[in-house]
Amino acid sequence: MGNDYVMDSIMKKYRKEIWNPFTKGVREFCMIQPHDKIAVCISGGKDSMLLAKCIEKYREISGVPFSVIYLCMNPGYSEENLDIIFRNAKLLKLKLDIFNTRIFESTKREKRTPCFLCARLRRGALYKAAMERGCNKIALGHHFNDVIETILMGMLCGGQLQTMMPKLQSENYKDMQVIRPLYYVHEANIIKWAEDNELSFIRCLCGITKNSSADDQAISKRQEVKELIKMLKKTIPDVEHHIFRSVWNVDLRHLISYHLGNDKHNFMDTFNDSLHKSKGENAEDDRE
Repeated sequence: MGNDYVMDSIMKKYRKEIWNPFTKGVREFCMIQPHDKIAVCISGGKDSMLLAKCIEKYREISGVPFSVIYLCMNPGYSEENLDIIFRNAKLLKLKLDIFNTRIFESTKREKRTPCFLCARLRRGALYKAAMERGCNKIALGHHFNDVIETILMGMLCGGQLQTMMPKLQSENYKDMQVIRPLYYVHEANIIKWAEDNELSFIRCLCGITKNSSADDQAISKRQEVKELIKMLKKTIPDVEHHIFRSVWNVDLRHLISYHLGNDKHNFMDTFNDSLHKSKGENAEDDRE
């Protein structure tokens, strides 16, 4: 399949499933603004390649003046996987700005949480490379299902309620924002788009995940959450939507505690004050 056919499929066949939710997220969260220079991070997977094509089309037709680079980090991929990335980039007419790191080599020495270390190192390398190229935003290919899996993993494995944000300000790079334009796009539709266009992409093959004896907790737990959601959908068809909306409908009055950065709040902080106030009002009513 050629680049024109691939783009047509996004705009026509998958307009409702991909293009519309993509533009909804971009506009609702003000992800792309005039004079932005955006580094679209290309991992070689289906999500980042789709993201690149969507942003390319948005730049063409939106009327918003912004520029894009397609930043691809090689953390130590095999030649076979690099060939797949280059072949897909050529097919999709993406001019990659590729830079090399030795991240996979570094994570081999980490026994307990290699994927956590890999993610942290990759994020830092991407921020640095984007800054060096004059970018003010990094676009990542996380989608709807990544969001709901993150919510559940936080609750079930981390004992906390939080979500993957559609846009955030980097703490370490003050002039850099991260945006996730596929926030509303379901993974199942990305897979259908890729299969329909006969596109094959790489997955993470760093030598750790490739080893079936490796038992990295981050990988196994995320897969368990995926399977849990599949099971729940059998009896609660809208469970994905409910999980997603749960972090939009938070009533702080019904939380035991919450915090804004280091500013912590507990419901007991105001409970007694409210109780005393209520008793005082009742006493005044009795006097009347």
